[in-house]
Amino acid sequence: MDRFEAMRTLLAAVDGGSLSAASRALNTPLPTISRRVSDLEAHLGAQLLVRTSRKLILTEAGEAFVGAARRVLDDLAEAERAANGEYRAPRGELLVTAPIMFGKLHVAPIVDAFLAAYPEVTVRLVLSDGVIDLVEAHVDVAIRIGHLPDSDLVARRAG
Repeated sequence: MDRFEAMRTLLAAVDGGSLSAASRALNTPLPTISRRVSDLEAHLGAQLLVRTSRKLILTEAGEAFVGAARRVLDDLAEAERAANGEYRAPRGELLVTAPIMFGKLHVAPIVDAFLAAYPEVTVRLVLSDGVIDLVEAHVDVAIRIGHLPDSDLVARRAG
């Protein structure tokens, strides 16, 4: 028995008010829904639902289990979102370098907009017309004008 699936099924039945509603919500046959709930009750050794012809009524054990199951499934969903970065805002430090005039005119406004959108990021903007060793200076993004010397660094032509 997949306990997470059984918890999702139980919650769908409770939220929908019936096993039939859970069947429709989960697009799963009614006998499968009924079996999952019965298997869960057997696994727990407790009756969670009182089934009538018109509705489902949670037992005392069912109320406690449903509350805990919601927390567990919410925590699981949160962990999955955190792992894949679905909703996490970027944070940390970003070091950007650009030529002085180009940086003042074009890069600084973009950095300001970026900081407004992502307040958990700290951006250090280094404006310099000189040659900077990007690796030694730990530069994350470098904007340069002109032809670049051969390098092992990744470069993208922007314009």
